[in-house]
Amino acid sequence: MSTLVVGTEMLSQVTVIIVTFNSAHCLPALGKALTQLPHVIVVDNGSDDNCATQTPAHLPQAQVLALPANWGFGAANNRALAQVQTPFALLLNPDCEITPQAVEQLLRTAAQWPEVAMVAPQLLQANGQPEVNYRWPHLLWHSRGPAVTEGPACVGFVCGAAMLLRMSAYQGQFFDEQFFLYYEDDDLCTRLFKQRQAMIIDPAATATHRSRGSVRGRSPLRSEYLRGYHHAQSKLIYARKYQSTTAARQQQRKLLWQTVLALPLRLLAYNPRLLARMWGRLQGVRHWKPL
Repeated sequence: MSTLVVGTEMLSQVTVIIVTFNSAHCLPALGKALTQLPHVIVVDNGSDDNCATQTPAHLPQAQVLALPANWGFGAANNRALAQVQTPFALLLNPDCEITPQAVEQLLRTAAQWPEVAMVAPQLLQANGQPEVNYRWPHLLWHSRGPAVTEGPACVGFVCGAAMLLRMSAYQGQFFDEQFFLYYEDDDLCTRLFKQRQAMIIDPAATATHRSRGSVRGRSPLRSEYLRGYHHAQSKLIYARKYQSTTAARQQQRKLLWQTVLALPLRLLAYNPRLLARMWGRLQGVRHWKPL
């Protein structure tokens, strides 16, 4: 039987963890959404927009961990997870808005199935359309069929933008810090899947995900460059970890040629942000070396 407290004390059973990087513009919405959540940890990855110093004005209940530099998404989450004293932790992107009612629904689902390691809400786009933020491990087979609409369902992967973790299921082993940005959620879910730890998507709980809206800062083109760079690097790290070094090298060559051939087209259809991201991907592919 679950020991989860119900009613007004339910939200005290979860700690919300938010990793910020030049995300000060997200703080007002987060402050309104999380006002009823008593336990919040904000880890700031060395922002240059005063995000860490502005956080208390919007989230006065939050513990702020201000890192001296950008340590990466997984590493920052790990620092916060080490501080959690509640039975559950809700990892939430700065550009993701969730209501207290949705958090309660996630907790009720976790209580209903005490063997479940992770519960995730249905993500919605800014226009209210649902995202498919879940699937089976793509290295095993491609997901097919309709989206989940009627009730909780077991899945093999959920997007890291919003996920409720049952702390006792992880034994202190959370994100692999060799993934600086991207694929850290793939890696975590793949490990859970291999350990036969259950993950659930519950469409009764929703969260609005303003994708790619968490980072602004003084240099948006550099941010796009780094997105492309780290996505390429993490994709290859994941391939090496779960396939082989040979498979990762093959994927590296494929990505290199795909990017080189696509660059002239991107130049013709000139979009500075997309061009910066593609250039970052090219450099990420070129610079990757297996350990």
